[in-house]
Amino acid sequence: MGKLKTSKPGVEISLDPLPRRKARANGNGHGRTSGSNGEVIYHSPGSTGGRKPQVLFICGSLNQTQQMHQVGQQLSDCDCWYTPYYATGIMELWRRLHFQEWSIAGYRWRRVAMNYLVGHDLQLDLHGRRGPYDLVVTCSDLVIPGNLMGAPLVAVQEGILDPENWLYRVCYRFRWLPRWFPGTSMTGLSGVYERFCAASEGYKDHVVARGADPKKVVVTGIPNFDNIERFRDNDFPYKGFVLVCTSDTRETFKRDDRRGFIRRCVEIAKGRQLIFKLHPNERFPRAVREINEEAPGALVYTSGVAEHMIANCEALITQYSSTVFVGMTLGKECHSYFDLDDVRRLMPVQHRSAARKIANVCRELLGLAPVEAAASREDAASRETAPARDDVDGNAPPQPSANRARTARA
Repeated sequence: MGKLKTSKPGVEISLDPLPRRKARANGNGHGRTSGSNGEVIYHSPGSTGGRKPQVLFICGSLNQTQQMHQVGQQLSDCDCWYTPYYATGIMELWRRLHFQEWSIAGYRWRRVAMNYLVGHDLQLDLHGRRGPYDLVVTCSDLVIPGNLMGAPLVAVQEGILDPENWLYRVCYRFRWLPRWFPGTSMTGLSGVYERFCAASEGYKDHVVARGADPKKVVVTGIPNFDNIERFRDNDFPYKGFVLVCTSDTRETFKRDDRRGFIRRCVEIAKGRQLIFKLHPNERFPRAVREINEEAPGALVYTSGVAEHMIANCEALITQYSSTVFVGMTLGKECHSYFDLDDVRRLMPVQHRSAARKIANVCRELLGLAPVEAAASREDAASRETAPARDDVDGNAPPQPSANRARTARA
């Protein structure tokens, strides 16, 4: 069982649920208590029997966690609880054995999510053990924990979906295979949710064409992509460069001719300054070494706000990254592994109210009145409290780190 030293002085949290026996010993399993070494331990709080609707948010990467938080902020009349992404059964065993470190269920990204949740004083219920809940909101329907089956579920799209490769076709045909095998390309196809909140009409058409029930798919937009223009206001020091946002294709077991990709980036740059922003899930030493060898003189960022870099760049090159949405919305010269016409069709709607719209989907399922009258004020307040994201693909540790002499810091 791992523990996380949070940004709060003297506060440590367990990254795994406490055994029920220990939770009871620590005070009927409720709230926050001190461990044997004086550390603070958060754990499952027993049933409150409260009058407010009980809502559990299943978080994931930093991007996904922030989106869940923004939705939760719009449900102030509900009792909202949060947990990092998790599974049950054999999947949970694999996670605890560190066999899923490449995914949002791994310990690496659990630390990122937990640090964010604790830093914002949100209520933690690791693995939803205080259920049953009136509603569950998840950042991904690729894995549905067994202990939540039967609870009303709302799934929220995170960003761009992975391309449909041969593994997608195999999993699509044999639905008993895990949906996470081909990455995020099977998002929205579980059918176990009450509502799936899609980024755009294009994505609604996309998942419906692949078998999703059109009555369950709602176009809400997604909170971190519904106001891309705001990224123009930033303090990133460089301007007029060619930005390359890489993907974690090798870390997620996909083919990637990285050196060929870097050489292609050099050709596109045509002498302009190249800046690489690495995906936070990448093996940084390997990626930096390859860039230094194939594109000498390029700057490499292993952290920082990618959207701010995009707002200041002249051209954007991506692999399978959601950052292409940002580049195209801001009118940048874009190059991507995705077909750009498809990207335009799938572009998330820009109405600055995705969190409220998703919250209203939740409220409808809970039998609560929608939030409309104070929508603009609430959305503005939500955005003021939401921190800058490290990367639109999420998964980012909160602090930058430099790897080599040519590695820059935001």
